[in-house]
Amino acid sequence: MKVSLNWIKDYVDLPEETDLKKLAYELTMSTVEVEGVTDLAEQFNGLIVGEIKEVLPHPNADKLRICKTDIGGGEIKEIVCGGSNLEAGMKVVVAKPGAFVRWHGEGEPVEIKEAKLRGVLSYGMICASSETGLSDLFPENQEAEITDLSAFDAAAGTPVADALELHDIILEIDNKSMTNRPDLWGHYGIAREIAALYELPLKEIKPFDPGEVEAFPVAIEDSDRCPRYIGAKLTGVSVKAAPFWMQSRLWRVGQRPINALVDITNYVMMAVGQPTHAFDSDNIKGGITVRHAKDQEKLLLLNDKTLELSPDDLVIADDKEAVALAGVMGGALDSILDTTTSVILEVANFEAAGVRRTALRYDNRTEASSRYEKAIDIERCDPALSMAMDLFKELYPEVKLVAFTDLWKKRSEEKTVEVNLSWLAKRLGMRLPEEKIEKKLTMLGFKVTIDGDVLRVVVPSYRATGDISMKADIMEEVARMYGYENFQPTPITTSFTSAIRQKDMDLLRSIKEYLAIRCNMQEVFTYPWMNDKQVDALFPEAKDVLSLSTPPAPTESRIRFSLLPNLCKAVMDNERYFNEFSIFEEAEVFFDRDYTQPNDPSESLPAQPRHIAGAVVGEADEVAALFRKLKGILASMGRYCHMEELSFKVEEAPVWADPHAFMNLYVGEKKVGDCGVLSKKASLAAGIREVATVLFELDFDALVPLNSRTNAFTHLTEYPWNTYDVSLLFDRGVKWETIRETALQKKNAESFLQDVDFVDEYFGRQIPEGKKSITLRLTIGSPAKTLTSEEIEGCANTVTKFLTKKLGAEARF
Repeated sequence: MKVSLNWIKDYVDLPEETDLKKLAYELTMSTVEVEGVTDLAEQFNGLIVGEIKEVLPHPNADKLRICKTDIGGGEIKEIVCGGSNLEAGMKVVVAKPGAFVRWHGEGEPVEIKEAKLRGVLSYGMICASSETGLSDLFPENQEAEITDLSAFDAAAGTPVADALELHDIILEIDNKSMTNRPDLWGHYGIAREIAALYELPLKEIKPFDPGEVEAFPVAIEDSDRCPRYIGAKLTGVSVKAAPFWMQSRLWRVGQRPINALVDITNYVMMAVGQPTHAFDSDNIKGGITVRHAKDQEKLLLLNDKTLELSPDDLVIADDKEAVALAGVMGGALDSILDTTTSVILEVANFEAAGVRRTALRYDNRTEASSRYEKAIDIERCDPALSMAMDLFKELYPEVKLVAFTDLWKKRSEEKTVEVNLSWLAKRLGMRLPEEKIEKKLTMLGFKVTIDGDVLRVVVPSYRATGDISMKADIMEEVARMYGYENFQPTPITTSFTSAIRQKDMDLLRSIKEYLAIRCNMQEVFTYPWMNDKQVDALFPEAKDVLSLSTPPAPTESRIRFSLLPNLCKAVMDNERYFNEFSIFEEAEVFFDRDYTQPNDPSESLPAQPRHIAGAVVGEADEVAALFRKLKGILASMGRYCHMEELSFKVEEAPVWADPHAFMNLYVGEKKVGDCGVLSKKASLAAGIREVATVLFELDFDALVPLNSRTNAFTHLTEYPWNTYDVSLLFDRGVKWETIRETALQKKNAESFLQDVDFVDEYFGRQIPEGKKSITLRLTIGSPAKTLTSEEIEGCANTVTKFLTKKLGAEARF
């Protein structure tokens, strides 16, 4: 939100010597986060008022003119310009050499230099409003229209910032820092905070007295959704431009001036934070009724969007139809029109949750809905009404209030919070003077009484709608107004008797480091919701999946119960850039609990186990190698991550996996996950078309970290070890695990065999039917000596004969 310091000064008299940097810092430390401070006048450095004395044709260009322009002090300069509305006597904006403007209102600012245009030397530039950032204040009605300042009493040479009174400081405030402070969504609320910080008086907005006038017909059918509605009928108005001071203020805080009637309502909203609206009373049939929309009732909004309404929507209606979407936006047919001569002013309070539902339902959030969503207090209608009526009287001296109703269905309940001063001193770490506490809270609008050790605080309505409700909130008010930086830090006294070891967190870190560093996999982070395309591809029968009530997109409503759909989306997004890559993710998944303990409050939330999943991606013809690579990653995980080893069984294929290339993952007798090749059908349905993908998913909570290390130190061998490759034929049904375990049976004190590793597997025309060729690498060595070639050959022959005897292996020639 943008805040004008000049506007703030309407409500609190800030000393001229106020340090703006200090003000921004103290606001940030106590109230809201000030993201930036901008001196508005600096944007117009080098821009002055010029008066055109004579307009001459350009000798070399039909669309250009030579303007003899007074730039102050009687100095006349020739400026070449292509403006469509140039005439002698006109006051214009001149950018002197060295000034920066946006050329034709586009791109980055460029520096103006004295230069020849079509052979004529031009001093500076005569500017259109789009080139100086003033297009909202001086809208261009035709192409190449130059800003006309003739209506302003400013002599030639006057800086534009002086001529338009643009000397102001704009504070950029982070909206998130005041989400729970509805009182701060207007200049008056910020002024109250500044007044309390500097102990300055805050100017009061006097209430409006309607006097004796006819009642305006107003009815409220749902007092929970609309506890108060003020309707005021005013005559003697017309559609005209608002005075420049009002337009300028609105423009400074990001609002576009429209006309006086609309600008009054926007001005009030930016001033006190209370949205208002004006209807053309000639188009309102009968009175105003605040009711729920009829099923499929239609409404054309001011932004030309036609809505088909829901019965949950609250609307403002006349005796014929809905004329506005309550708290969100007015209707196009009944709001201010070019012919408007009388209006119905609406100042109302609407329930926060209902306005938010409606705004999100139609993706139509506005400045008004943003404020109502923060839970504006009912009493905020009073200063808004008073200010609006004062502005109507100022801008329309002939205005007359002909009908008025303030229908107040509910009153705000007074909220009182009691705090013990001893408790406050203990929590703050120091005792503050009672009179200082009372003064600061009173300046913020609280009513304070102190009775012995009890501080009794009556909360003002503008702080009672969700901000202040308990004694900790009062403590925060006292602390922030005293200044957090004024509290001295006190070290915490504690003692540690033993080391705290979180084995699950250690294991999680170990697994992520193992996958990222040793296995060269990239960690990814995805949203907790899934895209329907990948969910339906991998889990076509998925039912009873938790869903978001307000999803980010219609196809992204389901919350993840598996990490695999989002990993597959990541694969789809990246396959166009990379042929080979490996990714993994660790995150929570969500699904309904089995309500075995319905009275347990903890069971009201969905189960949220932590999973680890990954994808290994490569060329489509390398799927077997990819599967073996993934199996190797999972097989070595236990050893490198210091956890119970994973075992592999082929029992039930996951729905997404190729039925001939999968494995179920176990720790002991408990299944903890699956791995496998993503089936061709699932891959295509998920949008993965060019690469092969191998997936795994583990239930991290089911993994078992080891209690203590069992690693034993072994000296490096002093003598060289040798590798010896052997290719043998085996029956196709023989597993590698069986081959390795059988070969290692010859690893004993009498043998030189140290280890057996897999090299490759081969099928081809040279291989007999029903057979496969396995190349295994034998590691042969001795801790006591260097082996001879005969000893190495002898060890290899021993292993080969043993495999022949046990598994029917045959030498391959």
